[in-house]
Amino acid sequence: MALGFKSVTMDDIATELGISKKTIYQHFANKNDLVEATTNQLFEKITSGIDDICAIGINPIDEFYAIRQFLANILKDNKSPDFQLRKFFPAIYDTLRIKQFEKLHSCMLNVLRRGVDQGLFRANIDIEFIARIYFTGISGIKDTQVFPEELYTMDSKTGQYLEYHLRAIVTEKGLGKLTKTIAENIF
Repeated sequence: MALGFKSVTMDDIATELGISKKTIYQHFANKNDLVEATTNQLFEKITSGIDDICAIGINPIDEFYAIRQFLANILKDNKSPDFQLRKFFPAIYDTLRIKQFEKLHSCMLNVLRRGVDQGLFRANIDIEFIARIYFTGISGIKDTQVFPEELYTMDSKTGQYLEYHLRAIVTEKGLGKLTKTIAENIF
């Protein structure tokens, strides 16, 4: 995850683990299977962590920021694998993207409904549309051609996008909470 799927060879993995390639191939038929298992394991770890945050029951604005912080901690040492997955393992990328959308969409529908119910988000928002826009935006900021790494860190992109997204949907009450949350959580 840290070095990229394409650049790390099965020999590199065997050497790092102090085992033979033959031992790796006893568990994985090929590199594609290993990449798929790796991405699935990370997806499950992230999904479980997000579920844990959602179960706490904090207000929706703080929940957005707690999830952002959780993801930053999990992915801090990893370059975004999206480009290499999309280019070299397109079937895995497509499957993972569908799973990511389904999970994030479900989570966003829930948090948006709670935010409307609590008076933090405007009652007239189209929750389905907003959930899809959020996924599109959070996926789009990973594009290093549009957001070059020398201009934007992942932390700055996610922070700016989250504030931009929330400011578009908050009520006056929500804006007060958002302002307080941002001031308390300088990232």
